[in-house]
Amino acid sequence: MQNLLFTLNVVAPVFLIVLLGIILKSLKQIDENFISVSSKIVFNVTLPAFVFIKLAFADFGNAFNLKLIIFSNIALAVAFIFTWLVSLPLAKDGKDRGAFIQASVRSNYAIVGFAIIFNMCGNSGLSKAAVLLAFVMPIFNFISVIALSVPLHQDKQTNIRKTLFDLFTNPLILAVFASLPFSYYKISFPQFLISTIDYLAALTLPLALLAIGGTLNFSRLKRNLKLTLLASTIKIIIIPLLLTIIAIRFGFRGDEIGILFILFATPSAIVSFIMAKAMGSNFELTGNIIVATTLGSVITITFGIYLIKTAGFL
Repeated sequence: MQNLLFTLNVVAPVFLIVLLGIILKSLKQIDENFISVSSKIVFNVTLPAFVFIKLAFADFGNAFNLKLIIFSNIALAVAFIFTWLVSLPLAKDGKDRGAFIQASVRSNYAIVGFAIIFNMCGNSGLSKAAVLLAFVMPIFNFISVIALSVPLHQDKQTNIRKTLFDLFTNPLILAVFASLPFSYYKISFPQFLISTIDYLAALTLPLALLAIGGTLNFSRLKRNLKLTLLASTIKIIIIPLLLTIIAIRFGFRGDEIGILFILFATPSAIVSFIMAKAMGSNFELTGNIIVATTLGSVITITFGIYLIKTAGFL
């Protein structure tokens, strides 16, 4: 019972705010303009502030975990190859295949993931998760570009150049690297700056989770149903199950195994829809997978955390 209560306390607040976003959208209290503007504010301002303030006051030696970083990148690369191979007989059309692969691998780690990790591991775990973000964001971007461009036979060189540009100008990655000198050298801030950044950071998770709820579109779920269900099963069941078991075998425990599980188990990222639409892939299939994985992950993440906690690995 204690482990079940722990799990509910970790997961329930996150998905209840997503549910609130769904309700507010249905009641027309929030609209597409609110979702668009709030998403931009989160990505460009409040989430970088959130990452910066968590890392700037973190113990750099504890937050930087090379083994965790290396394992995460290799694991995501393996998941990418696995999903690509699975997609070959299932998604014959290049637009479908690209959407299938991207949405099956790319996680909403920075929003849903951070919210759950904070509830599960506290500030120390969140600091490790924030550092890890800087190293998994490039592979997520690379996976998206390759998955969406190669099946459509688009110009890979141009896309890779754009990916590199996006990498070095990504506000989240800039926030991580800007915070590292403050963390490493224990540089202090004036209190008014700390309070200002704290105010911005506090907006991040509730605003982003409300926007996620408002983004979900249930009317399209019947379209591409087979591929939606297959991709969703891969995203929130097969990949987190297999990779978490492997991580346990490699000796990850405590905050580390919790972070890895959330990295693999969180639903498909909202940005997958934006990229699929921009690159001419099947964005409707991507949207379906986002909806299905967001709903399904309420159960799979809850069950996964409960099992890991009960088994004594967390």
